Amino acid sequence: MRDLLRFLAREPVASVAACLAASATRFRRRRLFTSGLLVGGMLGMSLAFGASTEFAAVTKDHPIALPMDTGSHANFRTEWWYATGWLTTPDNRPLGFQITFFRTATGHDAADPSAFAPSQLIIAHAALSDPALGHLVHDQRIGREGFGLAYAKRANTDVKLDAWKIVRAADGRYDVSVDASGFALHLTLMPTQAPLLQGEHGYSRKGPRPDEASYYYSEPQLRVSGSVMRPAAQEGRSQGDTAVTGVAWLDHEWSSTLLDANAVGWDWLGANLADGSALMAFKVRRRDGHAIWAHAALRDRDGRITTFAPGEVEFTPRRLWRSPRTNTSYPVAMTVKTGTLAWQLEPLMDDQELDSRQSTGAVYWEGAVRVSRDGVDLGRAYLELTGYANALRIGKE
Repeated sequence: MRDLLRFLAREPVASVAACLAASATRFRRRRLFTSGLLVGGMLGMSLAFGASTEFAAVTKDHPIALPMDTGSHANFRTEWWYATGWLTTPDNRPLGFQITFFRTATGHDAADPSAFAPSQLIIAHAALSDPALGHLVHDQRIGREGFGLAYAKRANTDVKLDAWKIVRAADGRYDVSVDASGFALHLTLMPTQAPLLQGEHGYSRKGPRPDEASYYYSEPQLRVSGSVMRPAAQEGRSQGDTAVTGVAWLDHEWSSTLLDANAVGWDWLGANLADGSALMAFKVRRRDGHAIWAHAALRDRDGRITTFAPGEVEFTPRRLWRSPRTNTSYPVAMTVKTGTLAWQLEPLMDDQELDSRQSTGAVYWEGAVRVSRDGVDLGRAYLELTGYANALRIGKE
């Protein structure tokens, strides 16, 4: 699940496809869509999952096959490559980063031979958490696939949108390049352990119905090196390139039908623990805060995996932070329980709210958090909190 699920289902897919096709004459090499089309088209298209039968289905009897499945799956409705992590500067200052690429199929006629056919859209988000600024800086891009300017290739991770890209090399490392508005990320993410197949061999349930599922694997404990350009405290200025090292987590998911219609949001955690272990946990929430579905997986440093059923996973708020911009309250400090284990989460900084109403229409919190137990530091993680500003309208007209 993740950012793409925040889009509201307001218009039939066919209407949006027609809208996008009509915009072909306004195509430009540097900007694939105008901002007005982004807002109207993307909000309209989004997630009326289940409204069409033309997309491939997620089934339990089709295990993930790597490395082939690191690439794009264009016959599924939505897909995303999601990298988050903690960075350290030479003067030992912490930073958090997020870079996400989405691919979404519009349902446009696959037989359309036009190079301008709006069959696939590519979306990208990038963000940087810097305590010296005290708030998140972020940027986003959206474009129609085509002309070598925007694509998600099959068989290997190779996703590009204008000058933003993430590419997987033959040795498994990821090269990330993002030159955003006011900041930049030029990073290499090097695997140090095998991918973690989530759920049952990559079939990851997201609700009580078997079709509410995705194919999902994670690559935790990625060793990061590279450089970051940070904005200065004075608006409109930058601090130049800063060398960084760190640890990251990469998620790759694809699906055609995902969340229950009663879902209003979710909490998600991906934690790189200091001893080499990796923890993933999520909770899909009803309006009353109770779980529609929950799941967690803990892989220890020796590679043993323990999974936790919905009744064994709890997300309990410990402290709220209210956004001064949107007046939304987020549980930025949490206790996450997986079976008998309790994990305390504290944010790198409170203000890690991402407001994308000018593009995708969503307001959510996603940020770097520390993980501890009984005052002992256990690792670094990213926490995502959606549906707190506005309830999602997934699968509903």
